[in-house]
Amino acid sequence: MEVQDKESLGRWDGIGSRDASSRTEAMENISQEVMKKVEIIGPLPALVPAPPAPGSPPKSDLNDILAHLLMLSKKCPFEDVREGCLRLLQGVQNSGVRIPRPLGNGPSRFIPEKEILQVSKVDARTQSIFEDAFSALGRLDNISLVMGFHPQYLESFLRTQHYLLQMDGPLPLHYRHYIGIMAAARHQCSHLVNLHVNDFLQVGGDLKWLKGLDEAPQKLQQLGELNKILAHRPWLLTKEHIEQLLKAEEHSWSLAELIHAVVLLTHYHSLASFTFGCGIMPEIQCDGGHTFRPPSLSHYCVCDIANGNGHLNHHDDLLRNQEVCGEVEVLMERMKQLQECRDDEEASQEEMATRFEREKTESMLVVSAEEDECVPSRDISRHFEDPSYGYKDFSRRGEHVPTFRAQDYSWEDHGFSLVNRLYPDVGQMLDEKFQMAYNLTYNTMATHKDVDTSMLRRAIWNYIHCMFGIRYDDYDYGEINQLLDRSFKIYIKTMVCSPEKTTKRMYESFWRQFQHSEKVHVNLLLMEARMQAELLYALRAITRYMT
Repeated sequence: MEVQDKESLGRWDGIGSRDASSRTEAMENISQEVMKKVEIIGPLPALVPAPPAPGSPPKSDLNDILAHLLMLSKKCPFEDVREGCLRLLQGVQNSGVRIPRPLGNGPSRFIPEKEILQVSKVDARTQSIFEDAFSALGRLDNISLVMGFHPQYLESFLRTQHYLLQMDGPLPLHYRHYIGIMAAARHQCSHLVNLHVNDFLQVGGDLKWLKGLDEAPQKLQQLGELNKILAHRPWLLTKEHIEQLLKAEEHSWSLAELIHAVVLLTHYHSLASFTFGCGIMPEIQCDGGHTFRPPSLSHYCVCDIANGNGHLNHHDDLLRNQEVCGEVEVLMERMKQLQECRDDEEASQEEMATRFEREKTESMLVVSAEEDECVPSRDISRHFEDPSYGYKDFSRRGEHVPTFRAQDYSWEDHGFSLVNRLYPDVGQMLDEKFQMAYNLTYNTMATHKDVDTSMLRRAIWNYIHCMFGIRYDDYDYGEINQLLDRSFKIYIKTMVCSPEKTTKRMYESFWRQFQHSEKVHVNLLLMEARMQAELLYALRAITRYMT
């Protein structure tokens, strides 16, 4: 867990300042406090018994602080702070006290560290985005580093998330983080749960609530059903679910509060998809991100923090340049042929509807992943109800869910204005974020330049909405089968519907000639399309209640 007691260290606020002298003063204060604690503890004996918890000695205030310093030495966007933390860790080690080392090798299990932006080597715009994020939260998390492939999008994402969590709004701050915990826990996303447990406590949240949802206020407990349905089967949401929340007597929600809660739930469900889809590693300062044990080979040196030694390197995927030659060319040729067919003839409305139903049915035959059940740990499952409830295709065993026709209720014409009316500015921010992910292009595909990728991006977006039963009358769903192969569909369905089952093999099995940055862009599309689909069902139910 990240540092809990930051009061004695001035809450570390100064190191996030854009003023260099403020950062220097903060580092000096932190150094003095840390070395005082080190003097009290004294050197550790050379041989110590193995600690009870894997990878770390018994918890102590100093251990938490050292883990936090390790994170800052790697990921603080201010070079002077990174260097100051390295020097401080070196001083602690020289005093005979063990210091932690990272367990992982970069922000992602799927993407080699050398291919991800290093905080020390970014352009001015990305540097500014990283500094803003760090100043707001006191950290630069692994999700942001991976999104850093696409700084335009990252800027929009961080602005929206900051507004939802920290700016004026209908819900108190501790409620916001608790709802984030509830949403992330539905997909067993310990990465996001750990981050928000810490944030929840920092804004004054009650430790008792973290024992389980049944310890939280009744008002939050009532959100459990909405959380469950939105995460796994949003098409089942009705105006009756909304009515139960808005008319719960002394525990009732206001419309504005409910909109805020719905946006947070959908944000963290979809962010869990991105987290698993990109193989995001635990944060260095959190459980699972560091260890105090020395490496099994050679003695650990503090310089390893800086150069990434002391842990395993990713093996390069040799398949990427074998067997798959021509994959990109085939896809580009299909796009060209589809464009020519579009120009030559237009299918009738009946044929378009038939193609949608066919694609919707076929999407149910795509198995999201190995069908073994992922049993959530008690640590995660205590934050939500009914752990056995998960994604189920919407037309199994004769059930029939009516198609959600986009022209009857769309984000642009209906959802946007409802959100903006009840939670000012958020509708605008979400709209910009959706547009950014959908329209983002560098006009490249792998090594090819000057490529119009709009057809491919639309196919991906509409396939996800199709899996949620949402149909666009003006789209020919026959294009999806031409552009998205089976391995890609398996990855999409797993990441969107059961993200906790996403594996590195699945990530590597689609688009093997493409760059990691292009796969991250795909994951941004999947995340935003999923969030919009969930939001549409929730906002439609709220609209039906209101009318």
